[in-house]
Amino acid sequence: MKVIVIGAGIAGASTAYHLSKKGAEVIVVDQFHEGQATAAGAGIVCPWVTSLEDEDWFRLAKAGACYYPSLVEQLKEDGETNLGYRLVGALAVSEDEEKLDYVEQRGTKCRAEIPEVGEIRRLSAEEARKLFPPLKEGLKAVYVEGAARVDGRLLRDALKRGAEKHGATFYTGKASLEMVNSIVTGVRINEEFIAADAVVVAAGAWARELLAPHGIDLKVEPQRGQIVHLQVPEQDTSNWPVILPQSSHYLVSFDDSRVVVGATRETGAGFDYRVTAAGLQEVLDEALKVAPGLAGSTMHEVRIGFRPAGPDILPLLGPVPSIQGLIIANGLGASGLTMGPYLGSLAARLAMGEEVELDITPYVPLRFALPVE
Repeated sequence: MKVIVIGAGIAGASTAYHLSKKGAEVIVVDQFHEGQATAAGAGIVCPWVTSLEDEDWFRLAKAGACYYPSLVEQLKEDGETNLGYRLVGALAVSEDEEKLDYVEQRGTKCRAEIPEVGEIRRLSAEEARKLFPPLKEGLKAVYVEGAARVDGRLLRDALKRGAEKHGATFYTGKASLEMVNSIVTGVRINEEFIAADAVVVAAGAWARELLAPHGIDLKVEPQRGQIVHLQVPEQDTSNWPVILPQSSHYLVSFDDSRVVVGATRETGAGFDYRVTAAGLQEVLDEALKVAPGLAGSTMHEVRIGFRPAGPDILPLLGPVPSIQGLIIANGLGASGLTMGPYLGSLAARLAMGEEVELDITPYVPLRFALPVE
């Protein structure tokens, strides 16, 4: 079977990797736009203490987080070990005891059903600062053992190399779908037609433009995220836990004395690839409010990513009923690096006509389409 994957971010790279391991003939095409979400993502894998109450979101996020150890082993067998993935734990921090009570109760309940959550433990401010020295004094925490972080760029590239080792071919260029009688026949890449039995659209925030010529109004928009990388001189940050304030902001540490802080969530900004004064101020203010010990760190880099955001928090996954052979894997929003690798494995199975173990009904990609009069 021959499958073309449009998009080589985390979802597309994972789809290609799993398809190639199944023996499919795989072609991947990506235009490599500025602002690909995977390249800018922070890389937090910790759905265990989220304040989101949506069961369908949590079901997929849980499966995504639990899939990581298996994926890491698969990639290891293919010689890929440099992923930036590590179980480092997380600290949910707050000055509000009631908020920490909620986090602790939710984490404890979650752990009873999901062993991967690991230990849930209340920490004093002193204990928290021992694990993450830059934290604000007096800031208490709930420790979540089963939290991990991953470098999205490294993981994406490892998946791509793994797919190539299993025979996948990668193209750079603009892709357009080709159809005959509501059946996908292939893709035109830089004016060259390549036939295929199925096409998986994992083009992130750019998928709407790709599908519109075929009467498909995919409800996905770019949400700009600005994220700052700080260099912390002479500090071993490799095992520092993820910091989760009770907001949409966060701090994630990596091996190279680097702490990533972010991020803005700018709906309506379009594909405006700029670092803005307001965005930078927001990110740094929120970070230093929680970890004033980072005030002396060095500004290393600012990344911008366009998250593919749908009308709700659920991704867009599944076949398009009106078009044979077309699969959509998109709309991951801020959950791309938690869900993306697992979602790619599901998209690969759908493209191959296989059953999937998860009920994907809540994620059908055209669930927001207007009914035809």
